[in-house]
Amino acid sequence: MAIDFDEASDPTELDVASGMNITPLIDVLLVLLVMLIITIPIQLHSVNMEMPAGAPLSMPTEPLVVKIEVNAQNQLLWNGQPMAGRVELDQRLQAAAQLSEQPEIHIRAHRSAKYDAVAAVLTAAQQMGLQKIGVVGLDEYAR
Repeated sequence: MAIDFDEASDPTELDVASGMNITPLIDVLLVLLVMLIITIPIQLHSVNMEMPAGAPLSMPTEPLVVKIEVNAQNQLLWNGQPMAGRVELDQRLQAAAQLSEQPEIHIRAHRSAKYDAVAAVLTAAQQMGLQKIGVVGLDEYAR
């Protein structure tokens, strides 16, 4: 039996509600909702990972770095020591290329050094078979 909120003309007269009673429907839906919430698996906020077992790997060794500088007078410096010329550069690059682990070649040029001198160093390093060649200090010229 449902409640009719219409004002009756006669308070002693009882009207029968002709609308559908939805109370049992709501009860069933609430029970289903509770059952759904209970059956949802609990979400864990962790990540399962398989960690490696055994002894830790040895730390990698620092690579050998050769710094070649071209100063303002276009003189070549190998790790800060002046070189006699292009022949000595070729000999040192050849020796570096024959090492079991090739060194990294860092080339730094002065602002007023000639492009030909820097290009000659890059070309010589590439012709000797060196793979790890880089020009450092280029951020100075970006300004």
